[in-house]
Amino acid sequence: MDTDDLLLDDDALELDDEGLEAASDGTLYEHRRVVADKGQTLLRVDKFLMEHLRDTSRARIQRAAEAGCIFVNERPVKSNYRVKPLDVVTLMLDHPRQVVEVEPEDIPLDVVYEDNDLLVVNKPAGLVVHPGVGNYSGTLVNALAWHLRDNPSYNPNDPSVGLVHRIDKDTSGLLVVAKTPEAKTDLCHQFFVKSTRRQYNALVWGAFDSKEGRIEGNIARDPRDRQRMTVFPPESEVGKPAVTHWRVLEAFGPVTWVECVLETGRTHQIRAHMKHIGHPLFADERYGGMEILRGQPTASYKAFVRNAFDICPRQALHARTLGFCHPRTKQEMDFEAPLPEDMKQLIEKWLTHPQPSL
Repeated sequence: MDTDDLLLDDDALELDDEGLEAASDGTLYEHRRVVADKGQTLLRVDKFLMEHLRDTSRARIQRAAEAGCIFVNERPVKSNYRVKPLDVVTLMLDHPRQVVEVEPEDIPLDVVYEDNDLLVVNKPAGLVVHPGVGNYSGTLVNALAWHLRDNPSYNPNDPSVGLVHRIDKDTSGLLVVAKTPEAKTDLCHQFFVKSTRRQYNALVWGAFDSKEGRIEGNIARDPRDRQRMTVFPPESEVGKPAVTHWRVLEAFGPVTWVECVLETGRTHQIRAHMKHIGHPLFADERYGGMEILRGQPTASYKAFVRNAFDICPRQALHARTLGFCHPRTKQEMDFEAPLPEDMKQLIEKWLTHPQPSL
């Protein structure tokens, strides 16, 4: 397969689950760079790229621009931007180019379900999903390559099989993996049309005024920190539309245990949306959750929270349920992953030592 075919497929540009980060830190990676010559006439960037990228469509390039993946002179642009002489046009994606072959590695996998078409795994926090800069081994993809090493039809370097969606390195929970091209095509379509069912559990800072709510706001790279996402008004032309539904499960005063349901699946969606409404995820360092944001300003309370950070030193987010239609049998399937031990201990701590909010 030509590299350009892989770079602009719909998976890479549309099917990013909460925390789609192939390298674990949200960094954008340059996949293509084209410099306009001195005699370049004004031309829309989507038409300009059509002349330089082989075997792709204008619609895919436009989706790349809508996703914030097309840059001109290091700034993201929309499809209608007009390329000028000497403009530097780059395609930036959140996973690095395939620079090494994926090697099978004997890494333990928690397989929740498996058949000839797919498998569902429960990813632990701390496991990078996909090889990338700084993480060329020891990833979920390497573990899958080992698990399926005796399957002659599964090639871990073939993008037509494998992961259908992704979650952050430090988010735990369920992922579905396709063993065949037919299964991946069908499952990717289900994510695209939003017919899958996903629920997350999270511990967030602060108390809510209501029991449930809806967050709507476009998500794009933060111009001040490209490793973080930020939220823009829904009516703006910046970023991709995103909707998160939340429901309070348990209130502990300074923090709240919530359930989140994704209507869309954007990079860092829950993390960015919760930060946007003033409720960063507990222990989410990138989005400000590793600071003591609520509670009594006493030495004992600060010690209590620091101990809670030690118990769960990562964003308190878990992809608890996953549901989809089996691509071959058409049977509806639903899976649930129990809370990992660190989040279980974290909730138990707040249950036994509740603190009043200020």
